[in-house]
Amino acid sequence: MADSVSMSSAFDSKSAPFSATPSSLSPDVSDRFADLGRRFEQAGAVGLVVIGAPMVADVERRHGDEARKRCLESLRDRVSGIAEERLRTNYVVCLAEPGCDEVMVLLFRNPDSAGFYRTEMPDFKTALARALQADGSQVFYPYLKGGPRLPAGMSVELRNPQFGTSTQLRRLIDEARRDCAFETEAARKETRDDLLETILDHRIYSVYEPIVEVESRTVYGYEALARGPEGTTLHSPAALFGAAEEHELVFELDCVCRESGLRGAIDLPADTKLFLNIRPTTIHDPRFQEARLIETLEKCELTPSEVVFEISEQESIRSFAAFREMRDYYRSLGFQFALDDTGAGYAGLEELLEIEPDYIKIDRAMVSGVDQDPARQDVLSAVLTLADKMGSQVIGEGLDTIEELEMLGHLGIRFGQGWLFGHPTPLRPSD
Repeated sequence: MADSVSMSSAFDSKSAPFSATPSSLSPDVSDRFADLGRRFEQAGAVGLVVIGAPMVADVERRHGDEARKRCLESLRDRVSGIAEERLRTNYVVCLAEPGCDEVMVLLFRNPDSAGFYRTEMPDFKTALARALQADGSQVFYPYLKGGPRLPAGMSVELRNPQFGTSTQLRRLIDEARRDCAFETEAARKETRDDLLETILDHRIYSVYEPIVEVESRTVYGYEALARGPEGTTLHSPAALFGAAEEHELVFELDCVCRESGLRGAIDLPADTKLFLNIRPTTIHDPRFQEARLIETLEKCELTPSEVVFEISEQESIRSFAAFREMRDYYRSLGFQFALDDTGAGYAGLEELLEIEPDYIKIDRAMVSGVDQDPARQDVLSAVLTLADKMGSQVIGEGLDTIEELEMLGHLGIRFGQGWLFGHPTPLRPSD
């Protein structure tokens, strides 16, 4: 594999679970105005639920336009499935016009419908939002981790012969979008309030996922994974840090997560390493500089040689100067570094040479199904060859099956991580 090739290209051709690989998006709402107008005339009333997907813009920035199209098609297909389960007839699911990352569901009132505005429309909107929240991680895999919050808006229009159907349909869309924007802002404020409370009250706890030697099946180390308060929308790390990025509280959240990861590591088994996620801005935290950091480690019965700092591929490339400063500083104290999510972004093999990680963690999108995918096997072999030249170790993430584990061993990859070895849990069982 040429050094200039992005490792993400090896899986970008793979479709998400709910979509085919599109070369162009399917017809949008503007293409269907004539048909929608006729159905509006017949029904006399039409309702609209619009689902916004603002996070798709970030997918496009990170992975390109085809990834954006794939996400929108995947979302459209999932919305269609939910509509088919919840609605009998007289509805249309379609994408918004170009430039608007939305999926629309138009419901035409049945003659015998009762409570169209007060019950039928709101109930469907609520059911749709809940279902999408539950399986959002599948809809947007592998481009987004976790289930992002998808804002929804609703409106209803009654047929008025004084206006053209196109005019009324446009009014319907505009009103639903205003409703969506109102809901988005209300949800945004609620999320910020919850996040501030979580950070200020240190309501973060850590679970630990084992990293296992492939050949011996023995535990080599544990990755500390942050969790927000249980039973809240901030429980998952994707939701936590997604909210922190939106509200510019990443540094503050990162500090609390690191403290939590270290506190829980006091129960780390002997002769194992702690893998701790950090960001380039960590170096600016006074609590994480030499004297106080060493003191903290001593309280946790850890030494720098037992700790591996993880940083994502995207973070390291995006803020390379800051990353290099941080890497050199902490290495001088005896810490090691792991490059996380390798293969999930645009980094090619030449970027790995610049970063010089001690460990290269291959993203689960590259590991999933590797036993049945020669292309993925070739990519992992190329990464392993480079890792050997740099003196780096390779860790395959997201292992779910014995077959995947055995393929990693066959390729010569030393370490693996994933639910095959158990779900992340606290190191000390709860009382």
